[in-house]
Amino acid sequence: MANERKFISENMDRVLLKEFLKNQTERAGFGRCDVSRTPMGTRITLHIERPGLVIGRKGRKIRSLTEEVKERFNFDNPQIEVQEVNVPEVNPQIMAEKLASSLERGWHFRRAGHSTVRRIMDSGARGCQVILSGKLTGPRHRTEKFVEGHIKHCGEEERKWMKEGFSTAKVKLGVIGVTVQIMDPKAKLPDEIDIIPPKKEEEVEEDSSKEEVEEESSGEKEEDIEDESEDDGAQEEEVKEDASA
Repeated sequence: MANERKFISENMDRVLLKEFLKNQTERAGFGRCDVSRTPMGTRITLHIERPGLVIGRKGRKIRSLTEEVKERFNFDNPQIEVQEVNVPEVNPQIMAEKLASSLERGWHFRRAGHSTVRRIMDSGARGCQVILSGKLTGPRHRTEKFVEGHIKHCGEEERKWMKEGFSTAKVKLGVIGVTVQIMDPKAKLPDEIDIIPPKKEEEVEEDSSKEEVEEESSGEKEEDIEDESEDDGAQEEEVKEDASA
């Protein structure tokens, strides 16, 4: 039972750490956070759209953030590493934050949803789904979905290729939940197969001629080997006769 409690407490710390770092790096475009244990301590990797806002001048902000993480979560020698997100339009968390910001600025939810889907698909994603839930136009709760491309909801392909981001937009009518799901541009589905075209007649004739030449050369080599073995046998017989004489 002690092991289960340890796992639960560690995962709770990771969730709280993610929420804390997300709030601290909101202006810089928080993508995701990876936590790993190393012999030197705890390594925290932040994927940020604008890493300069997190590092600060001469690394002041990143040092203060490291000290705050060490005091709050009691991590062993935390080391924060910042990596830049090359294509932010394919990162679901960044796109969810941008969509929530657009809704808070007064964009109509349909315009914001279609614009986000178009930006994601233009960046090379295989598919995306945007879900807006809350009081969108009136006092009643409703849910709107914007879907384009391939979307997987379960199975190995969903675990391997689908990424999800979530954010909230605070508007006058209430809070709107924003969920963005994106299929990785490198995704390869099981029904996608590569068909190798058949060879032309000329290529087949060339291959057959090459095989014939190789067979002839191998036959000549075998004959040479047989002749050499016969010569060796004759020499051995002569040596035996000389010895007996």
